[in-house]
Amino acid sequence: MNDRPPIISLRNVTKRFGKVTALDNVSLDIRPGSIIGLLGDNGAGKSTLLRHIVGLYLPDVGECTTFDCPVADLRAEHLARIGYVHQNGELLDWMTVRQFIRYVSSYYETWNATLVEEFVRDFDLPLKTRIGALSPGQAQRLAVLVAIAFEPELLILDEPAAGLDPIARGRFLDLLMELIQDERRTIIMSSHILSDVEKVIDHVIIMKAGRIVLDRPFDVLQEAYCRLTVTATHGPLPETLPFEGAIETRRSAHSAVIVAPTPTNGEIEGLEQELGCRVERRSLSLDELYRVVVEGHVREEGASCR
Repeated sequence: MNDRPPIISLRNVTKRFGKVTALDNVSLDIRPGSIIGLLGDNGAGKSTLLRHIVGLYLPDVGECTTFDCPVADLRAEHLARIGYVHQNGELLDWMTVRQFIRYVSSYYETWNATLVEEFVRDFDLPLKTRIGALSPGQAQRLAVLVAIAFEPELLILDEPAAGLDPIARGRFLDLLMELIQDERRTIIMSSHILSDVEKVIDHVIIMKAGRIVLDRPFDVLQEAYCRLTVTATHGPLPETLPFEGAIETRRSAHSAVIVAPTPTNGEIEGLEQELGCRVERRSLSLDELYRVVVEGHVREEGASCR
């Protein structure tokens, strides 16, 4: 268990924009050394939460600290430890890519020129092209580059792969796995491409209507629910199937597919004998688990990234 002090803490944070409550009494601890998937539908509060972490927004109610500093008091030395990529971030259109990289590098003593060279080569960034002439995908790659090149302790990615093609997304995910090898580094990634998120995260936070509805290690969530395929071996299945807490059931006379809390091996053996059937268990994808959570089948007992 990660028992290191949190680098981010929110306590009863509420943020309103007019009549809209974007964050509703949110409490959360995020500790170093994880890749966290921050998930939720549009309007769930994800971007608002991320902007509180870097001090772009301040709570109307409650407290938010980053690196043990109230976000209203974050100084240059704190911000120099944070890389932030926003899907609609603006760059300096009149500069070339090379000029912009050189400009940003001048602010950071920890700038990793070797990483920049590898990134430019692997992601095919045109150094001589003016930023205003870049495609959306190329501009997104550049934004990612300048956010990671100084090797921040905290990397916040708000839809970072939205403008990337599948090959570039794969390279980007490989890069994230390399970055997290430093146990001091923490990555928070918000994305709607759950098949990508699933490949790299080790912790899941799911938001709905401004509240955190799940905050759990990914492997724990994966172990909690599964898909069961039940096939009769001696006559039809009984009309009622004894799978406690079943969330979804599709069936015919001789087979059924059930999403349910994961039974033990012993429980499966007992059911096979009781029903005269064969039961196969399969893990759910992150997309499937996400739907289980947002549809209200899982209740979170607390909010702490451990």
